[in-house]
Amino acid sequence: MRIAILGAGAWGTALAVSLSRAHPALGVSGAQQAVPGHEVCLWARSTSLCAHLERTRRHPGVLPGIALPDAVMVTDTLEQALEGAQLIVVAVSVAGARSVLVALSTLAVSVPVVLACKGFELGTGLLPHTLAEAVLPPGTPVLSLSGPSFASEVAAGHPTALVLASENEAALRWILPALHHSHLRLYSNNDPTGVEVAGALKNVIAIAAGMSDGMGLGLNARAALITRGLAEIRRLGEQLGARPETFLGLAGVGDLLLTCTATLSRNYRVGQGLAGGRALSAILDELGEVAEGVSTARAVGPIAAAAGVEMPICEVVLEVVEGRSTPAAALQLLLGRDPRAEA
Repeated sequence: MRIAILGAGAWGTALAVSLSRAHPALGVSGAQQAVPGHEVCLWARSTSLCAHLERTRRHPGVLPGIALPDAVMVTDTLEQALEGAQLIVVAVSVAGARSVLVALSTLAVSVPVVLACKGFELGTGLLPHTLAEAVLPPGTPVLSLSGPSFASEVAAGHPTALVLASENEAALRWILPALHHSHLRLYSNNDPTGVEVAGALKNVIAIAAGMSDGMGLGLNARAALITRGLAEIRRLGEQLGARPETFLGLAGVGDLLLTCTATLSRNYRVGQGLAGGRALSAILDELGEVAEGVSTARAVGPIAAAAGVEMPICEVVLEVVEGRSTPAAALQLLLGRDPRAEA
């Protein structure tokens, strides 16, 4: 299959490497023959990054030591990336998704589009799949890819399990086995709202977990934040039409646990930096890539208010991110809440 991956950040590049690399055949015992990978065209918005990738076959600053396979072509021209594509993967940030989707609409794209971005669009509060459905030509199959996954491990070929979500059953039946391989196990899900709400909000909870660990509050505190954070995510998700069981799967508790407990998580590192008294701008500059939890913390307040959902952890993260509170004061605010039944 020819796949266009739009976005040459860490995640888009990792998917290009994983999907283009040859893998052993699945379900065959004994000696296994390699199954060829897909033909991938990786689109980089930056001309200079595109030139670097073409020249060195390595991404500067991310995925050290990982070379792009020969089956990956790189371009900074969207039309060239889409030429002959049977599947499109949008791997830009949520903030940049609308412009890419509008460009696809202008080019009258009709092949399935997989969204590999997490968050709510600022201003509109739209999830990626609702944004895509509003912008792309009617009838375009839209799917969401999410789950516990660090780009560096996917690119290195470490085993990873993800969820591919869509209400379009026909598209799921076709695309799921095409992308599934020996190191990338995919599960189907027909609840894209739940999958995307979980993928967006786990980044906010990861900032809280990073702040807790950065202040040395211990494992008990982190476990409490993760558990109560999951309750916040589920409450909002259900109000937005998601199914509760989605939050107990890979896109929910799986991604939340990974993002809240590992220093590979950019959002966790944001929390650690804030706990250390560093300015948010300096932390983000050092990361060099987007930490979606920051923009999601800003976007989720109006969404939660409109849905009538209380989200105290997300609220205090926003206070710290906006500089209106400190991590220590935010913790005291959470601890000072009245006792109540667990829900």
